Amino acid sequence: MVATKTTGASAPVEPAGPPAGNTGRFGLSPNAQGMLALAVTVAIWAAFALSARALSASTLLPADAALLRFGVPVLVLAHALWRRRRRIAAVRPGAALKIVCGAGVPFFLAAMHGGSLTSAAFVGSIVPGMVPLFVSALMAARGRGLPRGAQVAGLALIAAGVAALVWRYVVPVDAAVLEGAGTLLVASGLWALYTVGLRDVDLDPVGSIGLLCLPSFAVIGLLVLTGVLPTGLAHAAGGDIALFLVVQGLGVGLCAGLLYAFAIRRLGAERSSVVGSLSPVAVVLLAIPVLGESPTAAVLVGVPLITAGVVLANRRPGPRTRTRGRTPSSVRPRPEVPADA
Repeated sequence: MVATKTTGASAPVEPAGPPAGNTGRFGLSPNAQGMLALAVTVAIWAAFALSARALSASTLLPADAALLRFGVPVLVLAHALWRRRRRIAAVRPGAALKIVCGAGVPFFLAAMHGGSLTSAAFVGSIVPGMVPLFVSALMAARGRGLPRGAQVAGLALIAAGVAALVWRYVVPVDAAVLEGAGTLLVASGLWALYTVGLRDVDLDPVGSIGLLCLPSFAVIGLLVLTGVLPTGLAHAAGGDIALFLVVQGLGVGLCAGLLYAFAIRRLGAERSSVVGSLSPVAVVLLAIPVLGESPTAAVLVGVPLITAGVVLANRRPGPRTRTRGRTPSSVRPRPEVPADA
């Protein structure tokens, strides 16, 4: 999923990474390491969108996929999370609630339901694409300032792209697709809440994964045990279980957060978020051979608009004024602010 940064957000300042000329493991420069990590992350984000669409055709139910999504990271990171238990428990309840609701069970079920009613292109475009707009609204509500310059243009392109995706289902009305698109908008709003919540916690990537997955796994387990959500995990096909275990549990749940944080350290936040905005394009291209989806005219118009909008929305606005001769300290470029992983 594409993480965003917004004007006025309070986040720790982090250098863009080591000099590009140095080489690290396997003879790769820091830039090459970062690009490799980011490429894998974008592929995982695309796989999430594809799996959301594929779930309806599998032998798994949404609760089963959620158990794999949140349970696998807890199992793999059990020892590391135990060592971080005090720091995780010390997170303020308000920030923890934003993270658990924003990327936990409510988000997951909304994304899966929306994907079952629409297409992979909708999931891969609407969920990450609308996040900058929702984050900007949340930050403005918190008094952190309004977007300006290229960010405003980016948000307008995102809105236009989403409108282009859904317009053909408005007249005549396709209730199922519109319900799915609306549910994906809810999922995107929840992810924006998660993005803002990450700014309020002081945890490393492993601790952040634990803060999200531990309570989410407990909640989905309770819903399954009490019969609120049905499960078919005991009778599901082994291939479906393996697929969702790898994509959702290991990929989305574990690797994506760690790799994206690594990419930010190597490349800086702005470059990472811009390259990460290619996720909707990757989803559309992969959906053709994997799911047999043919991109419609609306997709061919809407996805590029959303991608361009995300790129612009993640650009930092330049200084408002400049003076002749030298740049005063009040308007000198600031160090790069990392995006949320």
